[in-house]
This record gives sequence, structure tokens and C-alpha cells, in this order.
Amino acid sequence: MNALPYRRQDEAWLLDLLVQPRAARTELAGLHEGRLKLRLTQAPVDGAANTALLDFLAKRLKLPRRALALANGDTARRKTVRLHAGVELEPRLAGLTATP
Repeated sequence: MNALPYRRQDEAWLLDLLVQPRAARTELAGLHEGRLKLRLTQAPVDGAANTALLDFLAKRLKLPRRALALANGDTARRKTVRLHAGVELEPRLAGLTATP
């Protein structure tokens, strides 16, 4: 089992997340059950939390928003995001997991 919440798949990266909507602030909260935990202020209504999630990750990883998409977990707290980027993204992904 891979201890990291991200992995390379073909020409993209997959990032496994555990999302906590309706949090006091949007922030990374470390690893939880092999996934990167992300607290979001948005409620999971009409896709607002998913949009906020992708916007946050795009900004944090310095990627264009169009490079990110939900691979699965549209209505679940456990989500996987597909990131269309090259191997140069790995240090940035590692930086996300280093966040307390």
C-alpha cells in the first residue's frame, strides 16, 4: 500500500482527499487514513464544496484550474482529484502532505 495520498497514473496524478465541509476556515489538515485532509468553509450544496476544493488545490499547486478534475467522490467526503501535470508536480504534492 502506498503511504502517500498521491500517485502517478499515465499522464496525470491522482490525489486522494478526505474533505470536511462547513469548517471554520479552508485549510489542509494533514494526513488522515491515508488521505490528505482538507477543511473547506463551503457547504456541500450545489457543488459549491467541490468547486472550492478544486480552486484551492489549483491555487496551492500553481496549476491552471482546467488541469484539475474530480476523478471520483462527487458527493462523498472521500474524493480523488485528477491533476493533469508532469513529473515536476511531485515536489509540490509532497509539500501539501508536509503541511501540519
